[in-house]
Amino acid sequence: MPAFMEPFRIKAVEPIPFPTSEERRTMLSNAGYNLFRVPARMITIDLLTDSGTSAMSAEQWAALFRGDESYAGARSFERFESVVEELTGFPEVIPAHQGRVAERILLTSALSPGDVSVSNTHFDTTRASVEAAGAIAVDLPVEQNASKPFGGDIDLVALNEHLHESGVGRVRCVVLTITNNAGGGQPVSPANVAAVRELCDRHGVMLLLDASRFAENAYLVTQRDQSYANSAPRDVARATFAMADGCWASLKKDGIGNIGGMIAVRDADLARACRNRLIETEGFPTYGGLAGRDLDALAQGLREVTDPDYLRYRAESARWFGDQLAAAGLPVVEPTGCHAVYIDARLLLPHISALAFPATALANELYLAGAIRGCDLGTLVFGRVDPSGGPDVAAPRELVRLTLPRRVYTKSHLEYVAEVAARVASKAAEVPGYRIVEQAGTLRHFTAVLAPLS
Repeated sequence: MPAFMEPFRIKAVEPIPFPTSEERRTMLSNAGYNLFRVPARMITIDLLTDSGTSAMSAEQWAALFRGDESYAGARSFERFESVVEELTGFPEVIPAHQGRVAERILLTSALSPGDVSVSNTHFDTTRASVEAAGAIAVDLPVEQNASKPFGGDIDLVALNEHLHESGVGRVRCVVLTITNNAGGGQPVSPANVAAVRELCDRHGVMLLLDASRFAENAYLVTQRDQSYANSAPRDVARATFAMADGCWASLKKDGIGNIGGMIAVRDADLARACRNRLIETEGFPTYGGLAGRDLDALAQGLREVTDPDYLRYRAESARWFGDQLAAAGLPVVEPTGCHAVYIDARLLLPHISALAFPATALANELYLAGAIRGCDLGTLVFGRVDPSGGPDVAAPRELVRLTLPRRVYTKSHLEYVAEVAARVASKAAEVPGYRIVEQAGTLRHFTAVLAPLS
């Protein structure tokens, strides 16, 4: 099979818009220079996220008709529960309407004020959930470089030191995000998970997975760790889940669904606490804010997502796309993962300081040049506001994520993105920085209003 041949054929199509240059300039200005505020009707290629943007399969569409909409104990839940138990080995399965709800419920049930959550990198909503519980989020990623096959790992030396410290609060859980979304979409190795498991056992700490991209992580393990070269991705995923105490996942990613999430844990008491919280806001624990048809579609998606041909297509598409962007003059984070290609905006735009948001600047230029919507993962997202009123604390990296929705865009769509990116790179020195005009107190990047610096 050619590296980029999609292991499916297209059964329905949707037209895409082509706003003019003037329309793009006007829209971005009206949106406060924040791509989250730009309506989809003004986007040609939308690479903002792989969350909920997948194209469902024929079998998933068929599963919608099996949906049992009974309020309590629906057959759809039983099918969903069976698939999740078979995949993860966790006996307590709780659906939720999306991943951020699942992580909020699980983390606020597991953490108390003053506790510490340590991670390879907490993503934006994960950090917000930890802090909502009154706990402290600490990131300990390994140093990345192009020769490191598992750049998503947690720093084991730093983790061991942190577990021995007593003055910063009690470490209650270690969270491994697989793959490490904020860290360039890099995978986490089984060896790293096993070493974390040993440290957690030694210190009586819970190990949780943000398993939103569990299948892609498992596939990359089969490609980068020779001891798993002959393993099926689903078996690698099962082995990874077996080392953890529980997980949450946005099933809008590797569930290949347009909505949905889950919590799955071993501890019955923790599950009871999660269900009690879920009832307050989401609904009965066997539907968790989802329709029965959604649960059936997700159960089918969780079966399909570990298909090796599908995962090979994902990884090879990302690798090829990354090569095209690098050839266009953009500094791409390597090696590429599966769900996105990341560009280092700090390297491309060295004239823009971190506090002038170079990742925002690059993402906006891609929109202005070709109605492409990417995602800023720099200081606007991961920077910290100084509570005393001083300058922001800059994020460690200034990345722009160009995410690949599952089964949506073809090679020619991505060739268009690479062509637009080349035009942006050729005029990088002319790109302006930005300042914040208005921002929320948490997760500011979703709603912030910005203005270009003159």
